[in-house]
Amino acid sequence: MTKSITVGKVIELFEEWVPKKLASDWDNVGLQIGNFKTPVHKILITLDVTEAVVKEAIEANVNLIISHHPLLFRPLKQINLNQPKGKIINLLIKHDISVYSAHTNLDIVQGGVNDLIADKLNLEKTRVLIPESEEKMYKLHVYVPESHQEIVDQSLTKIGVGQMGNYKECSFRIKGLGTFTPNQSAHPFLGRQGVREEVKEVKLEYMLPDKLRSKAIQELVKSHPYEEPAFDLIELANEGKIYGLGRIGILPEEMTLKELTLHVKEAFQLTGLRVVGSLNQKVKKVAVIGGSGEKYYQQAKNLGADVYITGDVSFHFAQDAEAIGLSIIDPGHHIEAIMITAIHEYLHQRFKDEGKRIEVIESKISTEPFQFL
Repeated sequence: MTKSITVGKVIELFEEWVPKKLASDWDNVGLQIGNFKTPVHKILITLDVTEAVVKEAIEANVNLIISHHPLLFRPLKQINLNQPKGKIINLLIKHDISVYSAHTNLDIVQGGVNDLIADKLNLEKTRVLIPESEEKMYKLHVYVPESHQEIVDQSLTKIGVGQMGNYKECSFRIKGLGTFTPNQSAHPFLGRQGVREEVKEVKLEYMLPDKLRSKAIQELVKSHPYEEPAFDLIELANEGKIYGLGRIGILPEEMTLKELTLHVKEAFQLTGLRVVGSLNQKVKKVAVIGGSGEKYYQQAKNLGADVYITGDVSFHFAQDAEAIGLSIIDPGHHIEAIMITAIHEYLHQRFKDEGKRIEVIESKISTEPFQFL
């Protein structure tokens, strides 16, 4: 089993889940410090890259940190080694530690921060709160000799081709007769040069999202026995997966705002939070956005939310929400730390799939700056 893997390869595997193209245009995601070619031997997952976290990484002999909040978010006009940001950068470079950040792309993607928060609160029938883009869908037609239909099918479905809603490995198969004549430069799997051949074939049909197009063709060519595989890739008008910020869903059972507040507090092990609205109000429909989502309160209200859960809510936004009858629970920005375990589990499984043994650890440093007294 091969151990070696580069920073670039780790990023490639990670971005299969959280592609950079999903990030907002104002965001700064990706490699923050480091070299794509550096071999990785240990990874630390954290919400923020603080000096304490970097020292934790140094002590643990980590040489790649993956964070949610970008280390370099606002442009730097200078790197002063006596200032907090400069000290962090200096430590990272001295100890050859790379830093990679996935921010709004991790917020938006399925299974990312907002889905994790919604799942933690047991929300059901969730959908995107702020739609931003829709993924194109394609239909793939593949013509395969009967002897190899299962080989090609398995190579495609193992990467996610044929996923439809809650169903996977979906395909349609039609038997037919394929004909071809290999020319003098061909090296046919079946038949002879210059002789017209007839072969019993199967037409396999699959749905696949845009993100799998290139990989699907690679797997098809690799697994297909023909020198020149015949296939069609057709763009569809079918609605694809919707990507965007936040989630809105319903609670399994109606509860009071006070009961939901206590549920949030317990779920995220908080010592305190802020609430706007009548504590006796009955709530059922809940909108959530991890981080700072106050500017989207009107969208939450428009979609029928009884309560909006997000961090960093300011005084006047809270007043405006209250005025339109929308309750707010502000659990703080730090609940996004829920992403640490999710990334750990994802990378552990991907490395296992790739036959790599790279240690991944979760930061034990709390980067929450606030205390409740």
